[in-house]
Amino acid sequence: MSSGPSPLDHFVRAALEKGQERAAISTALHEAGWPAPEVSNALSAYAEVPFAVPVPRPRASLSSRETFLYLVLFTSLYISVWNFGHLLFEFINRAFPDVTQGRYNGAFDSDAVRWSVSALIIAFPVFLWTGNYIGKRLEANPAGRLSPIRRWCTYLTLFIAVAVLIGDGTTVIYNMLGGELTIRFALKAIVVGGIAASALLYYLRDLRREEREHA
Repeated sequence: MSSGPSPLDHFVRAALEKGQERAAISTALHEAGWPAPEVSNALSAYAEVPFAVPVPRPRASLSSRETFLYLVLFTSLYISVWNFGHLLFEFINRAFPDVTQGRYNGAFDSDAVRWSVSALIIAFPVFLWTGNYIGKRLEANPAGRLSPIRRWCTYLTLFIAVAVLIGDGTTVIYNMLGGELTIRFALKAIVVGGIAASALLYYLRDLRREEREHA
């Protein structure tokens, strides 16, 4: 059951109805201890248009189609990233074979390579098409950037990227301390760290751009 508008929403609406300037409302709320992001979100809920009462902006809502699109987008992203990394691992195994492991004696694991290539051929175009389709929808309706499912998937991706970077760095240091930092291992660590860092930077930049647009 919905709990209705918060006290902050009530205050902002009442202040705007009284004709108070947004800067003055923001200052009063900051002095009262309200966090800046919450103040900004509450003020951005109303359009800056001349009218007798505050005019609400359209709010992003969670629909089944929207949920489907974002789940397809991020699932295809994860599949593409996983198989791209796995494919690079196989090339590294080929270039720097481990003589102690018969499986990596300089020959490709043909089944693994074939599976990764097949997955990329299917998943990556799905990711590109879905991302392009969602991008066009967001251009037509910028309020969709505030979609709950979009933010949940984005922050989940950031969490996974950070966790992978922590694990990757920990593994590198562990092997360094044990004197087992081979070229083969270092290249694999760079692949994992590079992919995770790329995802982290991309989605952080995307979130910061949204914060600037809705500030």
